[in-house]
Amino acid sequence: MQIGMMGLGRMGANMVRRLMRDGHECVVYDINSASVAGMVKDGAIGAASLEEFVAKLAKPRCAWLMLPAAITGKIVDQVAALMEPGDIIIDGGNSYYHDAVDQAAKLAVKGINFVDVGTSGGVWGLERGYCLMIGGPDEAVKHLDSVFATLAPGADAGASPSKDAGTAPFGYLHCGPSGAGHFVKMVHNGIEYGVMAAYAEGMNILKSANAGKRQRTADAETSPLESPQYYQFDIDLPQVAEVWRHGSVIGSWLLDLTAGALKNDPTLAQFGGRVSDSGEGRWTLKAAIDTGVPAPVLSSALFDRFSSQGESQFADKLLSAMRYAFGGHVEKPKTGA
Repeated sequence: MQIGMMGLGRMGANMVRRLMRDGHECVVYDINSASVAGMVKDGAIGAASLEEFVAKLAKPRCAWLMLPAAITGKIVDQVAALMEPGDIIIDGGNSYYHDAVDQAAKLAVKGINFVDVGTSGGVWGLERGYCLMIGGPDEAVKHLDSVFATLAPGADAGASPSKDAGTAPFGYLHCGPSGAGHFVKMVHNGIEYGVMAAYAEGMNILKSANAGKRQRTADAETSPLESPQYYQFDIDLPQVAEVWRHGSVIGSWLLDLTAGALKNDPTLAQFGGRVSDSGEGRWTLKAAIDTGVPAPVLSSALFDRFSSQGESQFADKLLSAMRYAFGGHVEKPKTGA
């Protein structure tokens, strides 16, 4: 099948490679001409402009956009202006699902199908495949099935999905009408925030398991550990992460990546600890608030990211100031490694 791909960044380029490897014809476009040239060298059909990109697509045209959410809406409008009824625009980025619902309604008036695909897999997707959460009109999604099947991981090795399980065991799912794909991916990323925070907090506790040893050389006033004999363990974090990968109930791909990071850099010296948020966590919490669903873990994980970005610094200083004001408590110096 032929598919157009606009946006040849870390994910878009590898998606094209995976598609071509399975025999699909790919027309590609990016504002970076070098990225287009690289894909052409690999076998793709290049385009030097948006107009040329759409013109090279066979009807019904299928254009997949892998772009930042901030510009996706504008580019969708530009692509749609060059298309005809029956054509399909696919948004595979991390766009807000509200935008997908609104965009689909606008394009439906012109007879153009809008399909939103929450895409998970990151830089590993070329070999592992991409988990796809799809929203859009039934016929448009059905038309794209071979593309989804190629991009998705496929059934897990040794798995025998039941005949009525549909496509989910193969790594892609039509979740509902336009907007549903991005909604599911939004919640997926909100959960990701929580899981990452849980691993990070747990590992941090393990890292402090030798606090009793550290207290021996510290001022007791600044290290008020009541029972130092219970904290005499020098835990090998890389090895703990590794053993958890094998048979543990908390095993996951995120744990695999965590183990790899700790093995390569046990002290994580190359990282500053400033954790960005790209929007999905905020949108997930808004949906939870709108629908009245409690989400304390996901909200805590999101606010922890804000804290890592320095947004808690003034509040922390004010807490210290208030404590000094009412009780004369002077800040104690930070101790420990």
